[in-house]
Amino acid sequence: MEHKIIVAGIGPGAKEYVIPMAMQAINEAKVLVGGTRVLNEFSHQGQKTFAIKADISAVMDFIKVELNDNDVVVMVSGDPGYYSLLSALRKNFPLENIKVIPGLSSMQTAFAKIALPWQEASLLSFHGRVPSDEDLKYYPGRIIGMLTDNKFNSNAIATYLIARGWDKNARAYICSRLSYPDEKIVSLSLDEAQTKACASHCVMIVEG
Repeated sequence: MEHKIIVAGIGPGAKEYVIPMAMQAINEAKVLVGGTRVLNEFSHQGQKTFAIKADISAVMDFIKVELNDNDVVVMVSGDPGYYSLLSALRKNFPLENIKVIPGLSSMQTAFAKIALPWQEASLLSFHGRVPSDEDLKYYPGRIIGMLTDNKFNSNAIATYLIARGWDKNARAYICSRLSYPDEKIVSLSLDEAQTKACASHCVMIVEG
């Protein structure tokens, strides 16, 4: 296979957060794959595009065909190595034909916004999954960063953590719409987070 799949991380949302190498790959692409909203924002006339939807096998089939003639740039939100389409691409294509351009993850951005070092943090996800009780174990000083979804929104996660032994006075940060003009970051106790500032599809950081 002569041509490459270039997986470009496009950061948390705003174009200002996309690294120059990723933006160059996107602008120069003849074939561009990404979510519908992302394609509307980043693609330009003359590019062949394909929108990523629920049918991931259709995405893989499209890429396989297009690789016969061109490189294919696949745009993924945040960083490609953090809960993205990269896992599916690795299962369907030889690794030597995949080039990854990193991006800023929403998790990394959230920690930066609250000026909290994250080398000691545990990074978990409630987005379409539930971490094990062992992964959620509480101890003083522990920091966890979590992705949320509609079912496990910030209110539900706060209640879930308290039920598993987390201190009600632990500090919670609810970070939504990161990098956009309407970005919102709320700091409150874990107890307060059970009923206030409900947000889904955001990043929630809890500092024990």
